[in-house]
Amino acid sequence: MISFNRFLGFLKTTQAGNFADAISAKLNEAVQTINHGDFEKWLGVIDSLPNIHPSQIVLDLPAIKIGSDADCDDDTRADLKDTLMKLHPWRKGPFDIFGLRIDTEWRSDIKWDRLKNKIASLNDKCVLDVGCGSGYHCFRMKAAGAKAVVGIDPFLLFVMQFLALNKYIKDDSIAVLPLGIEDLPTECPSFDTIFSMGVIYHRKDPMEHLRHLKGLLANDGQIVIESLVIDVPDSQVLKPSGRYAKMRNVWNIPSPAMLAQWLKDAGFADVEIIDVSPTTNDEQRKTEWMTFESLEDFLDPANQSQTIEGYPAPVRAVCVGNKS
Repeated sequence: MISFNRFLGFLKTTQAGNFADAISAKLNEAVQTINHGDFEKWLGVIDSLPNIHPSQIVLDLPAIKIGSDADCDDDTRADLKDTLMKLHPWRKGPFDIFGLRIDTEWRSDIKWDRLKNKIASLNDKCVLDVGCGSGYHCFRMKAAGAKAVVGIDPFLLFVMQFLALNKYIKDDSIAVLPLGIEDLPTECPSFDTIFSMGVIYHRKDPMEHLRHLKGLLANDGQIVIESLVIDVPDSQVLKPSGRYAKMRNVWNIPSPAMLAQWLKDAGFADVEIIDVSPTTNDEQRKTEWMTFESLEDFLDPANQSQTIEGYPAPVRAVCVGNKS
């Protein structure tokens, strides 16, 4: 069994205490009713991780650093690799664990570098990261000074990957909870900054998503939305018929102007597009740690400017706005 009691106890000492109270029952229910067929196996993986004491923890690096090469011998490092490989696929990272590099599908540090100097300071802030995966960005947010970081992701494997990492990092001010956005209260202003990266185009109603997040944002707080976009100057929305880049449940892909308009319509102020960047094979690709299909398989081999379905190839934008 897994427990988040220590994290909730810490969260209750912050301005997000009411949020901790509001999710306690839902989180307990989610943990008690886990029925994933691999859950017990994954628990065993975490329990069997080698007992190594990290000589250093450095969260503010492109590859989050846990320990060093000198903290264990080669046999122990090989055992560590075999154990962590049982949590494949690793999608968000990278990580450097006792000299073992987990080269994840996404170079999530590239996305972080695009926005870290263009958002409001996270120093001493309570932060929510929606759809956070293994928690890579949660750790980077903590390194940027956040007081507490709540990550949520409904995919249990990502929660288990975070627990494996945090077994060595041992930070009770960060957690990845096995919850979706629909599990959170709708009116509980608790967070100074809310990140929703790679989520909004998976929501049938993007405005509902933004309004929900606004209800969780403290006054004067900032929202950071990252989305697939169609890179055109005017306000448009692409509604894929079937899949987009082999992804299911892609409902609305806005242009940058439309993404900004959505935030304005949801009542956010000071709305600004702070980055627009195409996704490249340097940022998303197959690796030893994620051997399934990746970006190169999602694009038309005869025309890399299009997806396999004939839509414009992935471009992503980051938009920020403030709650006044």
